[in-house]
Order: sequence, then C-alpha cells, then structure tokens
Amino acid sequence: MSQTPNTREVSPHQLAYRQLLVGITNQIQGRALDTQLDEWLNECHGVQSDTYQEIKRLTFTGVKEGWLCNREAGGLKYGRIFKPADDLNGFSVDVVDMENIAGPHHLHPLGEIDLIMPIESEALFDDRKAGWMVNPPGSEHAPTVSNGRAFVLYLLPQGQIQFTQP
Repeated sequence: MSQTPNTREVSPHQLAYRQLLVGITNQIQGRALDTQLDEWLNECHGVQSDTYQEIKRLTFTGVKEGWLCNREAGGLKYGRIFKPADDLNGFSVDVVDMENIAGPHHLHPLGEIDLIMPIESEALFDDRKAGWMVNPPGSEHAPTVSNGRAFVLYLLPQGQIQFTQP
C-alpha cells in the first residue's frame, strides 16, 4: 500500500482532511463493519461532534479548492481523494456530491462506511439523515440522495467496490 502523500503536492486542507480520517480509521481498524460500528461512529463522531463538523467544513473547502468532487458523470460529482494506504488502515476515501439522484448500483465486497453530510438540511442518503452509515460486507445498493443535496464520504476497505446491475 502507499504511504502518506508528498506534502509538496497537496494543500494544507487536504493534509488536515487526511489526518482526520487517519484518526477515524485508527479507531475502527479491525472492527466488523456492522450495526455496532454504525452506532459507535454516530455516538462518538456523530453530527454534533467536532470531528463531524471539521470533516464537513473541510469537505466544503476541498470542493471549493478543487481537490474534492473534481470529476463529473451522470449528474454526480465525485472523486477518490485517497487510495487505500497504510496510514488509513487500508481504507480508500471517496467523496460524492449528489442532489436528488440515484448513483450506480454496486456491491461492497468488504463493506462500506458512509458519512452523510447534507448541504440542504433535509437531504437524505438511502433514507438516512446526517451521520454515519455502515454497510456490511456483501451488501449492495444504488446510493440515493433524496430531499435535496448532500456530500457523502465513502470509506472502502482496500478500495473494493464492484459496480453491478440491480
């Protein structure tokens, strides 16, 4: 796996974003991607936490600076900001900007951890409000934002995702 990026090639905000996610992945490494992890993330790093607020703030900054959601297809703005890496405990990090749209159907071979950050307060992701959502290994969905616009951060173990037909 790769190591931390060369600091001369990224903004200080991008480095801060990575460090926040290193902190999260250090706390969840080796844990099952299940309901208990979903509950723990929302209790310890939920919407009212400093961690959530800082990730959301830096997400807006990253989009503005152009290092997040810098690709577009099918009505989605997206991008893999970090490939799986040792300092991220093998997780990749993607962020998607979605507004009242269903994304491509896919399967999570090793699971998926999502951080839902509504841009409009009523926006839902797969019928979930702001906060963390853990999808177990083998789960699948067509990720859908309804009732507005939201950023969704995806942590994928080993970066594994398989795009499929429903």
